[in-house]
Amino acid sequence: MRSYSPDLTPPWKRNKPVPEVPADPELVVEEVSTGFCGAVIRCEAGTVTLEDRFGKHRVFPLEPRGFLLEGKVVTLVRPAPAAPSRPSRTASGSLAVPGARARVARAGRIYVEGRHDAELVERVWGDDLRIEGVVVEYLEGVDDLPSIVADFSPGPDARLGVLVDHLVEGSKESRIAASVTDPHVLVVGHPYIDVWEAVKPSSVGIPAWPTVPRGQDWKTGVCRALGWPENTGAAWQHILSKVHSYKDLEPALLGRVEELIDFVTVSD
Repeated sequence: MRSYSPDLTPPWKRNKPVPEVPADPELVVEEVSTGFCGAVIRCEAGTVTLEDRFGKHRVFPLEPRGFLLEGKVVTLVRPAPAAPSRPSRTASGSLAVPGARARVARAGRIYVEGRHDAELVERVWGDDLRIEGVVVEYLEGVDDLPSIVADFSPGPDARLGVLVDHLVEGSKESRIAASVTDPHVLVVGHPYIDVWEAVKPSSVGIPAWPTVPRGQDWKTGVCRALGWPENTGAAWQHILSKVHSYKDLEPALLGRVEELIDFVTVSD
């Protein structure tokens, strides 16, 4: 068994504890054994690099009581890693609210035409919608919109907003939208044939969205024209991955979604 040897050094001769100081960049210290004085330019596991006023670099071990700071002995330690910064704004450009909890879902809803539309809205406005308690649901087209509105039974505390693709004058979509006259329903739309076109071509890395001949499935035609595999699901995931914020979307979509969110979150 190992024997215990007590420390017989008199208390007045023992080294007193010294402060531990993080070796932050630009901190000026002096190494005790060499007298080298310089500013910290790098601190790695077990070592610190100092730069003197002539630009000379020296690497020293991070030993206890190894440095002088303003003439006093200190122990340099590796700085704690910086905490990740929180984004100050959401993907939609709204001010972020760190730690905010999702609100209980409102009775009001936003309906969009398809899954891709819903995923794009979630991508950019998801944080805002959760804070406001707004749920986004998708339809399979708008042909049955009047009956869908009737089933929803909108009212002052249950407003309904609807986002329609290709809502241009004279289109089938415009005639259907005009048939909905309930004051608690707002139907708005964008001019694009499909929500894919609402993503800026520059964000996707293409010069423009191609023109697809009439009678041809638009998404398949886009893949064919761009030389992409004719897998529209994979193509959409590629497009969606290029959307990081509202800056990647066309203004014609941005304004309409913001209008719907305002509409369904205001009570009469």
